[in-house]
Amino acid sequence: MHGSAGLHFPACPRGRYARVAGRGGRGAERDRDRERDTAMDGGEGRPQPHLAALVLARGGSKGIPLKNIKLLAGVPLIGWVLRAAIDAGVFHSIWVSTDHDEIEKVAKQFGAQVHRRSPEVSQDSSTSLEAITEFLNHHHEVDVVGNIQATSPCLHPSDLIKVADMIQKEGFDSVFSVVRRHQFRWSEVKKGENKMTEPQNLNPAKRYRRQDWPGELYENGSFYFAKRHLIEKGYLQGGKMAYYEMRAEHSVDIDIDIDWPIAEQRVLSFGYFGKEPLKEVKLLVCSIDGCLTNGRIYVTEDHKEMVSYDYRDIVGIDLLKKRGIQVRLISDRDCSKTLSAMQLGCVAKVSVTNKLQVLKDWQEDMGLSWKEVAYLGNEESDVECLKQAGMSAVPADACAAAQKAAGYICKSRGGCGAVREFAEHIFLLLEKVNSARKQLEEISSAEKEMGRNENTRKGNKELMEKE
Repeated sequence: MHGSAGLHFPACPRGRYARVAGRGGRGAERDRDRERDTAMDGGEGRPQPHLAALVLARGGSKGIPLKNIKLLAGVPLIGWVLRAAIDAGVFHSIWVSTDHDEIEKVAKQFGAQVHRRSPEVSQDSSTSLEAITEFLNHHHEVDVVGNIQATSPCLHPSDLIKVADMIQKEGFDSVFSVVRRHQFRWSEVKKGENKMTEPQNLNPAKRYRRQDWPGELYENGSFYFAKRHLIEKGYLQGGKMAYYEMRAEHSVDIDIDIDWPIAEQRVLSFGYFGKEPLKEVKLLVCSIDGCLTNGRIYVTEDHKEMVSYDYRDIVGIDLLKKRGIQVRLISDRDCSKTLSAMQLGCVAKVSVTNKLQVLKDWQEDMGLSWKEVAYLGNEESDVECLKQAGMSAVPADACAAAQKAAGYICKSRGGCGAVREFAEHIFLLLEKVNSARKQLEEISSAEKEMGRNENTRKGNKELMEKE
């Protein structure tokens, strides 16, 4: 947590912002800089300031090795914020600043450009400001930097859109994210000190009830937007300054390994999964070789083929069927004898030369939208299917092209539980769909009830007027 304990801000509704008195870069020089930036606000004949999203992702991490690309709910951690930044549609360029080859690879897979940072700003002691300043020194076209924290996987495009408007349309020099906390603070008493702790933001004799206290705003580190002139003076917060309050459920910061399982559940509940709303999956198509099996083919002396599979995957297929999800199998080669021996009871298509066409035929025959189709593949022949399906996944050992196209990367290898793992992921997302549907039904019901009450009130009023 990037704390601001002791700073009191006026109450502000969630998802809203408030101006904060400027600090740093004050005086006439600051005013001239602001006038220069305002002159580029997209007015007639003037270019809009170049707004760049910048994610700092150093390879070294004391807490979790290569934390920034560790899979979180099947997506590399950095992928969650890159997806949000890209779909926000407000950035002229999206960058990842890194010193590591693997992070560079993942960043490019998600559509970001990469700035290779120098060893001087890649140390444990290096600050974010130093890394951002180096980036600006190499990219003179950038006027405003939106520094987005890689470890904030519940960030949504809507927040970034609103903050971009605050910078570009309302003329703020810097905007940073905060979250509201209802936590009472006490002064620290170090061991050996002969004194008592003191309340910092409460009167113990008159403790607030939660609903009676607006709480306090704390920086949550999700993002810091600032104009170039501030950063060049050594500030990320200054000038005409404002905070942006994020919803508490979207304020997730992963610092240590113990946060990981908690963050995965949070992401599945509150994360951003793309522009299209999730739908209930009705069909899962699974590639046989390398997904249901490990891809190895054993040949006996009498020229018979043998493959191995994991019983957990068979259980996964049964669970999917029990939830009303059809499971169909597909393969490039003729493995009909193997399928017959496995007795899975699934529709299958073998010796396929065009998997995408088969997938389209099945989707049309069942009358499904693409959002209702899931696909598990592992080879280049699966790439187009992975891109087309509403929900897609690959085993941990899938080829690079398939991994790039997939929405979920399993921890399990092909033939070693990947099908079961993907099934569990589908079930979790179905819970999210059902939860969202229930919320909409509750909202709709509440609106109808309000409408009925209003009609009743109007009717009573008319009756009284007649009397």
